[in-house]
Amino acid sequence: MKTDNYVITKFDVRMPKLIYGTAWKEEQSASLVELAIQTGFRGIDTACQPKHYNEAGVGDGIAACVKQGLLTRSDLYLQTKFTPLSGQDPNRIPYDANAPLAEQVAQSFQVSLKNLKTDYLDCLILHSPLSNPHDTHEVWRAMESKVATGGVRQLGISNCYDLKTLTELVNFAAIKPAVIQNRFYATTGYDKAIRDFCRQHQIVYESFWTLTANPHLLKDPSLQHIATRRQLNPSQVFFRYLTQIGIVPLTGTTSVTHMQEDLAIFEFELTEQECGVIEKLI
Repeated sequence: MKTDNYVITKFDVRMPKLIYGTAWKEEQSASLVELAIQTGFRGIDTACQPKHYNEAGVGDGIAACVKQGLLTRSDLYLQTKFTPLSGQDPNRIPYDANAPLAEQVAQSFQVSLKNLKTDYLDCLILHSPLSNPHDTHEVWRAMESKVATGGVRQLGISNCYDLKTLTELVNFAAIKPAVIQNRFYATTGYDKAIRDFCRQHQIVYESFWTLTANPHLLKDPSLQHIATRRQLNPSQVFFRYLTQIGIVPLTGTTSVTHMQEDLAIFEFELTEQECGVIEKLI
Protein backbone atom coordinates (compact mmCIF):
# COMPACT_ATOMS: atom_id res chain seq x y z
CA MET A 1 0.00 0.00 0.00
CA LYS A 2 1.15 3.52 -0.76
CA THR A 3 2.35 5.86 1.98
CA ASP A 4 -0.81 7.99 1.92
CA ASN A 5 -3.01 4.93 2.44
CA TYR A 6 -2.16 4.86 6.15
CA VAL A 7 -3.32 6.70 9.25
CA ILE A 8 -0.97 7.46 12.14
CA THR A 9 -2.69 6.76 15.46
CA LYS A 10 -2.24 8.78 18.63
CA PHE A 11 0.36 6.22 19.73
CA ASP A 12 2.37 6.85 16.55
CA VAL A 13 1.38 3.49 15.06
CA ARG A 14 1.08 3.35 11.28
CA MET A 15 -2.22 1.68 10.41
CA PRO A 16 -3.48 0.94 6.89
CA LYS A 17 -6.78 2.57 6.00
CA LEU A 18 -8.08 -0.83 4.84
CA ILE A 19 -7.47 -4.04 6.81
CA TYR A 20 -7.87 -7.69 5.82
CA GLY A 21 -10.16 -9.58 8.21
CA THR A 22 -9.62 -13.28 8.82
CA ALA A 23 -12.77 -14.47 10.63
CA TRP A 24 -14.46 -17.65 9.37
CA LYS A 25 -11.55 -18.60 7.06
CA GLU A 26 -10.80 -21.88 8.90
CA GLU A 27 -8.41 -24.13 6.92
CA GLN A 28 -8.12 -21.50 4.19
CA SER A 29 -6.70 -18.90 6.58
CA ALA A 30 -3.04 -19.38 5.64
CA SER A 31 -3.59 -19.34 1.89
CA LEU A 32 -5.97 -16.38 2.00
CA VAL A 33 -3.70 -14.29 4.21
CA GLU A 34 -0.82 -15.09 1.88
CA LEU A 35 -2.96 -14.06 -1.09
CA ALA A 36 -4.07 -10.85 0.62
CA ILE A 37 -0.48 -9.83 1.35
CA GLN A 38 0.62 -10.75 -2.17
CA THR A 39 -2.20 -8.57 -3.51
CA GLY A 40 -1.08 -5.61 -1.42
CA PHE A 41 -2.74 -5.68 1.99
CA ARG A 42 -0.49 -4.60 4.84
CA GLY A 43 -2.97 -4.78 7.70
CA ILE A 44 -4.25 -8.08 9.14
CA ASP A 45 -6.96 -8.56 11.79
CA THR A 46 -7.41 -11.82 13.69
CA ALA A 47 -8.27 -13.12 17.19
CA CYS A 48 -7.21 -15.76 19.69
CA GLN A 49 -10.65 -17.35 19.37
CA PRO A 50 -10.65 -20.80 17.71
CA LYS A 51 -14.45 -20.61 17.49
CA HIS A 52 -14.26 -18.05 14.65
CA TYR A 53 -10.56 -17.64 13.77
CA ASN A 54 -7.63 -19.85 12.81
CA GLU A 55 -4.97 -17.60 14.30
CA ALA A 56 -2.18 -20.12 13.70
CA GLY A 57 -3.18 -20.27 10.04
CA VAL A 58 -2.94 -16.49 9.85
CA GLY A 59 0.58 -16.76 11.26
CA ASP A 60 1.50 -19.38 8.66
CA GLY A 61 0.29 -17.12 5.86
CA ILE A 62 2.32 -14.19 7.17
CA ALA A 63 5.41 -16.37 7.62
CA ALA A 64 5.14 -17.61 4.03
CA CYS A 65 5.14 -14.03 2.75
CA VAL A 66 8.10 -13.06 4.93
CA LYS A 67 9.98 -16.10 3.62
CA GLN A 68 9.21 -15.05 0.05
CA GLY A 69 10.69 -11.63 0.77
CA LEU A 70 7.39 -9.83 0.15
CA LEU A 71 7.66 -7.93 3.41
CA THR A 72 9.26 -7.87 6.84
CA ARG A 73 7.35 -7.99 10.12
CA SER A 74 7.73 -4.23 10.53
CA ASP A 75 5.97 -3.67 7.18
CA LEU A 76 2.82 -5.27 8.56
CA TYR A 77 0.15 -3.89 10.86
CA LEU A 78 -0.99 -6.90 12.88
CA GLN A 79 -3.83 -6.85 15.39
CA THR A 80 -5.42 -9.67 17.34
CA LYS A 81 -7.89 -9.96 20.20
CA PHE A 82 -8.30 -11.29 23.70
CA THR A 83 -11.69 -13.00 23.68
CA PRO A 84 -13.41 -13.42 27.07
CA LEU A 85 -14.90 -16.78 28.02
CA SER A 86 -18.37 -15.70 26.89
CA GLY A 87 -17.12 -15.57 23.30
CA GLN A 88 -15.16 -18.82 23.29
CA ASP A 89 -16.09 -22.35 22.24
CA PRO A 90 -16.11 -24.21 25.60
CA ASN A 91 -14.26 -27.10 23.95
CA ARG A 92 -11.50 -24.94 22.44
CA ILE A 93 -10.59 -22.26 24.97
CA PRO A 94 -7.00 -21.08 24.29
CA TYR A 95 -6.26 -20.36 27.96
CA ASP A 96 -7.09 -21.72 31.41
CA ALA A 97 -10.77 -20.94 31.94
CA ASN A 98 -10.35 -21.20 35.70
CA ALA A 99 -7.46 -18.75 35.90
CA PRO A 100 -7.92 -15.15 37.12
CA LEU A 101 -8.78 -12.69 34.37
CA ALA A 102 -5.30 -11.17 34.28
CA GLU A 103 -3.78 -14.62 33.80
CA GLN A 104 -6.27 -15.43 31.05
CA VAL A 105 -5.09 -12.31 29.22
CA ALA A 106 -1.44 -13.25 29.72
CA GLN A 107 -1.96 -16.79 28.48
CA SER A 108 -4.00 -15.67 25.46
CA PHE A 109 -1.32 -13.12 24.60
CA GLN A 110 1.41 -15.77 24.65
CA VAL A 111 -0.68 -18.08 22.46
CA SER A 112 -1.17 -15.24 19.97
CA LEU A 113 2.55 -14.49 19.80
CA LYS A 114 3.25 -18.17 19.15
CA ASN A 115 0.46 -18.52 16.58
CA LEU A 116 1.49 -15.38 14.73
CA LYS A 117 5.23 -16.09 14.95
CA THR A 118 5.99 -12.61 16.24
CA ASP A 119 7.41 -11.02 19.38
CA TYR A 120 5.02 -8.06 19.41
CA LEU A 121 1.55 -6.96 18.33
CA ASP A 122 0.70 -3.65 16.74
CA CYS A 123 -2.65 -3.74 18.53
CA LEU A 124 -4.31 -5.95 21.12
CA ILE A 125 -8.09 -5.63 21.13
CA LEU A 126 -10.55 -6.63 23.82
CA HIS A 127 -13.03 -8.64 21.75
CA SER A 128 -16.02 -7.40 23.75
CA PRO A 129 -16.76 -5.76 27.08
CA LEU A 130 -17.26 -8.25 29.91
CA SER A 131 -20.48 -8.64 31.88
CA ASN A 132 -19.67 -5.81 34.29
CA PRO A 133 -17.37 -2.74 34.35
CA HIS A 134 -15.15 -4.18 37.10
CA ASP A 135 -14.20 -7.22 35.01
CA THR A 136 -13.81 -5.15 31.84
CA HIS A 137 -11.43 -2.82 33.65
CA GLU A 138 -9.50 -5.69 35.20
CA VAL A 139 -8.90 -7.16 31.75
CA TRP A 140 -7.92 -3.73 30.43
CA ARG A 141 -5.29 -3.35 33.19
CA ALA A 142 -3.85 -6.72 32.18
CA MET A 143 -3.74 -5.59 28.55
CA GLU A 144 -2.04 -2.35 29.57
CA SER A 145 0.73 -4.40 31.17
CA LYS A 146 1.56 -5.83 27.74
CA VAL A 147 2.09 -2.32 26.41
CA ALA A 148 4.28 -1.49 29.39
CA THR A 149 6.58 -4.44 28.68
CA GLY A 150 6.83 -3.68 24.95
CA GLY A 151 4.80 -6.63 23.68
CA VAL A 152 1.96 -4.46 22.37
CA ARG A 153 2.08 -1.04 20.73
CA GLN A 154 -1.53 0.04 21.32
CA LEU A 155 -4.88 -1.23 22.60
CA GLY A 156 -8.45 -1.35 21.36
CA ILE A 157 -11.92 -2.64 22.07
CA SER A 158 -14.46 -4.36 19.82
CA ASN A 159 -18.21 -4.94 19.88
CA CYS A 160 -18.74 -1.96 22.17
CA TYR A 161 -22.01 -0.30 21.18
CA ASP A 162 -22.81 1.51 24.41
CA LEU A 163 -21.34 4.99 24.66
CA LYS A 164 -21.47 4.89 28.47
CA THR A 165 -19.32 1.73 28.51
CA LEU A 166 -16.79 3.30 26.15
CA THR A 167 -16.72 6.55 28.12
CA GLU A 168 -16.16 4.72 31.39
CA LEU A 169 -13.31 2.74 29.84
CA VAL A 170 -11.62 5.86 28.50
CA ASN A 171 -11.94 7.57 31.87
CA PHE A 172 -10.57 4.51 33.68
CA ALA A 173 -7.72 3.61 31.36
CA ALA A 174 -4.14 4.66 31.94
CA ILE A 175 -3.44 3.68 28.34
CA LYS A 176 -6.44 4.91 26.37
CA PRO A 177 -7.95 2.85 23.55
CA ALA A 178 -6.54 3.74 20.14
CA VAL A 179 -9.07 1.64 18.24
CA ILE A 180 -12.70 0.61 18.42
CA GLN A 181 -13.87 -2.10 16.05
CA ASN A 182 -17.63 -2.42 15.63
CA ARG A 183 -20.19 -3.97 13.34
CA PHE A 184 -21.31 -1.18 11.00
CA TYR A 185 -25.02 -1.41 10.49
CA ALA A 186 -28.36 0.36 10.74
CA THR A 187 -29.44 -1.36 13.98
CA THR A 188 -27.00 0.82 15.96
CA GLY A 189 -27.59 3.90 13.84
CA TYR A 190 -24.13 3.36 12.36
CA ASP A 191 -22.63 4.28 15.75
CA LYS A 192 -22.95 8.00 15.10
CA ALA A 193 -22.59 9.00 18.75
CA ILE A 194 -19.68 6.62 19.26
CA ARG A 195 -17.97 7.87 16.11
CA ASP A 196 -18.33 11.45 17.32
CA PHE A 197 -16.78 10.42 20.64
CA CYS A 198 -13.95 8.69 18.78
CA ARG A 199 -13.15 11.83 16.81
CA GLN A 200 -12.98 13.83 20.03
CA HIS A 201 -10.62 11.32 21.66
CA GLN A 202 -8.46 10.37 18.66
CA ILE A 203 -9.78 6.81 18.56
CA VAL A 204 -9.73 5.12 15.16
CA TYR A 205 -13.10 3.61 14.27
CA GLU A 206 -12.78 0.29 12.43
CA SER A 207 -15.88 -1.10 10.74
CA PHE A 208 -16.66 -4.75 10.13
CA TRP A 209 -19.65 -6.43 8.46
CA THR A 210 -19.50 -3.26 6.38
CA LEU A 211 -20.82 -4.68 3.11
CA THR A 212 -22.68 -7.75 4.35
CA ALA A 213 -24.96 -5.76 6.64
CA ASN A 214 -25.69 -3.01 4.12
CA PRO A 215 -26.97 -4.45 0.82
CA HIS A 216 -29.67 -1.77 0.84
CA LEU A 217 -27.02 0.95 0.78
CA LEU A 218 -25.13 -0.67 -2.07
CA LYS A 219 -28.39 -0.88 -4.06
CA ASP A 220 -29.37 2.73 -3.36
CA PRO A 221 -29.85 4.58 -6.69
CA SER A 222 -27.83 7.61 -5.59
CA LEU A 223 -24.79 5.50 -4.63
CA GLN A 224 -25.17 3.38 -7.75
CA HIS A 225 -25.29 6.54 -9.85
CA ILE A 226 -21.92 7.64 -8.46
CA ALA A 227 -20.49 4.19 -9.11
CA THR A 228 -21.79 4.05 -12.68
CA ARG A 229 -20.53 7.53 -13.51
CA ARG A 230 -17.06 6.66 -12.20
CA GLN A 231 -17.06 3.15 -13.71
CA LEU A 232 -16.66 1.57 -10.28
CA ASN A 233 -18.71 -0.90 -8.30
CA PRO A 234 -20.87 0.32 -5.39
CA SER A 235 -18.74 -1.38 -2.73
CA GLN A 236 -15.67 0.55 -3.92
CA VAL A 237 -17.55 3.82 -3.63
CA PHE A 238 -18.83 2.95 -0.15
CA PHE A 239 -15.43 1.82 1.12
CA ARG A 240 -13.80 4.95 -0.28
CA TYR A 241 -16.39 7.17 1.37
CA LEU A 242 -15.72 5.54 4.73
CA THR A 243 -11.95 5.99 4.45
CA GLN A 244 -12.43 9.64 3.54
CA ILE A 245 -14.45 10.28 6.71
CA GLY A 246 -11.83 8.56 8.87
CA ILE A 247 -13.25 5.04 9.18
CA VAL A 248 -10.94 2.05 8.62
CA PRO A 249 -13.01 -0.77 7.08
CA LEU A 250 -12.21 -4.45 7.38
CA THR A 251 -12.74 -6.62 4.32
CA GLY A 252 -12.73 -10.38 4.48
CA THR A 253 -13.19 -11.21 0.82
CA THR A 254 -11.86 -14.55 -0.44
CA SER A 255 -11.73 -13.35 -4.07
CA VAL A 256 -8.47 -11.99 -5.48
CA THR A 257 -10.50 -9.83 -7.86
CA HIS A 258 -12.36 -8.25 -4.96
CA MET A 259 -9.08 -7.82 -3.06
CA GLN A 260 -7.69 -5.89 -6.01
CA GLU A 261 -10.87 -3.82 -6.30
CA ASP A 262 -10.84 -3.05 -2.58
CA LEU A 263 -7.25 -1.81 -2.67
CA ALA A 264 -7.98 0.22 -5.81
CA ILE A 265 -10.18 2.59 -3.80
CA PHE A 266 -7.10 4.64 -3.04
CA GLU A 267 -6.65 5.42 -6.72
CA PHE A 268 -9.54 7.89 -6.69
CA GLU A 269 -11.15 10.40 -4.34
CA LEU A 270 -14.80 11.24 -3.96
CA THR A 271 -15.83 14.88 -4.21
CA GLU A 272 -17.38 16.76 -1.33
CA GLN A 273 -20.72 16.63 -3.14
CA GLU A 274 -20.50 12.85 -3.63
CA CYS A 275 -19.62 12.37 0.03
CA GLY A 276 -22.62 14.48 0.97
CA VAL A 277 -24.91 12.22 -1.06
CA ILE A 278 -23.64 9.09 0.72
CA GLU A 279 -23.67 10.77 4.14
CA LYS A 280 -27.45 11.10 3.88
CA LEU A 281 -27.74 7.30 3.61
CA ILE A 282 -26.16 6.62 7.01
